[in-house]
Amino acid sequence: MSQRLSIPFLIHDWLKPVRLSFAPGPQTPLLEAATNDLLAAFRALGHTVQEQPDSQTDLLLTTAPFLRPLNWREALLFTVRRRFGLSHTPAILTLLHARPAEWQQVLDRVAHALLKDPPDPADWSFEGLTPNAFETLLEQGRRGGPILSVERVLQAQSKCIRLLLFVGEELPEEAYVFDLVGAHPRLRLVEREAFYREIALRLATVIGTSEVTDHQVVGDPIPANLWRSLETPRQMREAARQFGKRGFFTPTVKIANLVAVPSVGKAVADQYSEGCFATWEPRLSGLIATITGSARPVDKDNITDDDLAVIVGVREDGRGAKVRQVEGHRNDPPSSEAVEMIWLDQPLPTISLSQNEHSWPVPVTRSKLHGHRSVAAYHPDFVEYIPMAAPFQHYPVSCATEAQAHGICQAFSQAVCLRNPQDARQVAFTILPGHGVVIVEKWHPAKAPFQLIWEYMDSGYLEIASAVPQGPLAYLPGPDGRHHLQDLMNP
Repeated sequence: MSQRLSIPFLIHDWLKPVRLSFAPGPQTPLLEAATNDLLAAFRALGHTVQEQPDSQTDLLLTTAPFLRPLNWREALLFTVRRRFGLSHTPAILTLLHARPAEWQQVLDRVAHALLKDPPDPADWSFEGLTPNAFETLLEQGRRGGPILSVERVLQAQSKCIRLLLFVGEELPEEAYVFDLVGAHPRLRLVEREAFYREIALRLATVIGTSEVTDHQVVGDPIPANLWRSLETPRQMREAARQFGKRGFFTPTVKIANLVAVPSVGKAVADQYSEGCFATWEPRLSGLIATITGSARPVDKDNITDDDLAVIVGVREDGRGAKVRQVEGHRNDPPSSEAVEMIWLDQPLPTISLSQNEHSWPVPVTRSKLHGHRSVAAYHPDFVEYIPMAAPFQHYPVSCATEAQAHGICQAFSQAVCLRNPQDARQVAFTILPGHGVVIVEKWHPAKAPFQLIWEYMDSGYLEIASAVPQGPLAYLPGPDGRHHLQDLMNP
């Protein structure tokens, strides 16, 4: 069993020791001081700070200039193995420093650009980015506001996904933690030691969990004639179209559209597709789900059968899902959230489904929708909200990880409407701060898969919002009978 750290305050129970090192890049006096304080916080929490990275290094810190491109030949994402003789690529975190005026200036610039209709590509010109970056930055800004657009600019310029941005003059006043899905929690400096301890805990929490994307192909391929006889693939295509009409998914983020760099290999995928969805197919005893967007670009609004995968279980070691391939298909792997989508059914009841003189045992949940969106309001007579456990609201983890899968499974195991199939509420959801929403629906004999969800969106029983809370949240009753989102981190 791996060693655990004993922390006398709220944190994930899988927090474990991290080995980290610092390889400085361009610096400012603030970054030099902030780095020293951050490394001291890691040491105080029991982590190991190395003089040089080695084969056991989990996290490598570096620095980069703010709003200026770093040459890819200098970026650790591309050079860390050769530079330090490593056989693996540790997680890389780049520290940036912005003065308050320049940080506010770039946010205001993007906010103004987002108001223009039609948009002006010249407003989106940033040093080191491709001319095509305009389209991606605009889409990201429309989804998450100016800060998400700026976050993507900084990631592209620094050639790094994980960023820690300090804002201040001579000393930090606040910090932002950026990641792949667009998280951007803001941490204000009130007391210096607590500020850096909080940052170290957040980073160690993310590094301490592992991905569950090592999927395993099992069984014989599903015969092509059986696949063609199923209604579910067609229903998945229709669900994609319906969610597309409602703007639920955003276009795939392609690295080549942001910045011109060589192939990034295993360090990060060539593109990043937001969200996934899946529904149960009784005749296959498994979920038909969208494939991972890291394999190739996937238009979630207009999928084909080659954009679908079949998930039938979870590997015994928990490192990924069990997948059945389909005869004659491309058979790309399922979404990175495959494990959480099928794992959440394990603690919940099964029911008996009768169709066409056949009867099958099926999970109480029929369909699952995972998106980088939020829920602004819901009607408690029709929808149940289940909060993630408190540590997940304070210390978010990354997508496709074991920790996230366990957290989602634990949350839905508490849903009254799922534990009691007779409960009248047909839809349940949870919010992952800094990440997005997971929505599930129950079986309804008169509805197609996901139909309840999109109809609830239309009726206002489930009001979808673009802005995702970045920390603790709650839902409070409103005069319209619905419960409304309260972002407790930024009230």
